Amino acid sequence: MTKKIIVFIAFIISVNAYSQTISGSPYSFFGLGDKGTNKTIEEMGMGGIGIAFSGFNELNFNNPAASSNLRLTNFSISGQSRSYTFKDTNASQKTSITRLSYVALGFPITKNSGFSFGLQPNTTVGYAIIDKNIDIAGDLLAATFYTGTGGTNKVFFNYGYTFFKKLSIGFGGEYFFGNTENNIVNQIANVQLATKYKTKTLVKGGTAQIGVQYKDSISDKLVLNLGATAKLQHDLKTEGNQYLYSLYYINGFESPRDTIVSKSLKGAYTNPTKFSIGAGIGQPFKWYAGLNYTFQNAISYAGNNVSTNANINFEKSSILSLGGFYIPKINSISSYWQRVTYRAGLKMEKTGLQVNTSSSGGDFNSIDDFGMSFGVGLPVGKNFSKLNIGFELGKRGTTDFGLVQENYYNLRLGLSLSDKWFRKRKID
Repeated sequence: MTKKIIVFIAFIISVNAYSQTISGSPYSFFGLGDKGTNKTIEEMGMGGIGIAFSGFNELNFNNPAASSNLRLTNFSISGQSRSYTFKDTNASQKTSITRLSYVALGFPITKNSGFSFGLQPNTTVGYAIIDKNIDIAGDLLAATFYTGTGGTNKVFFNYGYTFFKKLSIGFGGEYFFGNTENNIVNQIANVQLATKYKTKTLVKGGTAQIGVQYKDSISDKLVLNLGATAKLQHDLKTEGNQYLYSLYYINGFESPRDTIVSKSLKGAYTNPTKFSIGAGIGQPFKWYAGLNYTFQNAISYAGNNVSTNANINFEKSSILSLGGFYIPKINSISSYWQRVTYRAGLKMEKTGLQVNTSSSGGDFNSIDDFGMSFGVGLPVGKNFSKLNIGFELGKRGTTDFGLVQENYYNLRLGLSLSDKWFRKRKID
């Protein structure tokens, strides 16, 4: 009973924390923000694989069919500290953010089915950029300040059912909600008043996902895993307001004066169906190696909801992930470290975002992402619970074409509590 109370309190705290979700990346300036990852800390430690894999005591955010394999109730919570180094051809800058990554609960319903649900970020906005106009003498002529906060979160559920011991199917749903605020302040030297353009937007929408997994023994020790998912096309609808007004602006302190423009915003981002396929091979409770491939057509948008339309474009996106885990001896009595799960992987991602690098417009360049990840699952207690630690090192973007290169590393920490919550009581 105490464990259930702890889980409930942790869930409530997490809901409050998500309202303050931020990003540190300048790429969160575009669209609805920096796209989050739909994966557990275990999956991220293996490069993001998970379409084909399922565990009896682990949650899987990649494929709803994996919920059918749950044999223990699992409560998971995870957070991350992400550090950035941004650089262009002239300078570099560092920053970091710490936030919750997800909170989720999964449990078996019958011996052939399971259910999970949770809360995690979808997109995050959090940037502060200064663009200075300096003459040949080094004097400041004008400065433009770009700032943004907010983002969107999602609640989700997954249900899976196993047929004939080898084939599992599943379906899930996601509901997105949140808000963003973007500000552009322009100040000219020796001019008393600055001008500010501000947008405040509410975001909401939902989608469904279907998945399938197939598992079969190909020898006495080896098991082949196959999987596929489709997240259906959906719209993220936006509505809000935009304002243009004059103000006194000194070192971040502002005092509004006259409102020049005030009008409503309304639009939608259309996300095409996203397909994922995966395959893996391994020895149960010993090792596993697999790969995922995810692809999606370009996102489209409509309406007057985006103030940066001229600077962004969307193209087809894709992610190739490879990784796996190794457990030296899961039932070792003499060595704790032989019971530890060791994970590693890598990802190569074409994000689908293109940024305009020309003042005349039309010169769009793709933003790509590459990362390597490592992790360990440290056994806790006697019921397959784990303290998970993950580390990711990667690079997004480039310094070419006047763009910003983002070098990052993530330190992830998560707790996965596994137990039988719904035991039938025996009456003597």
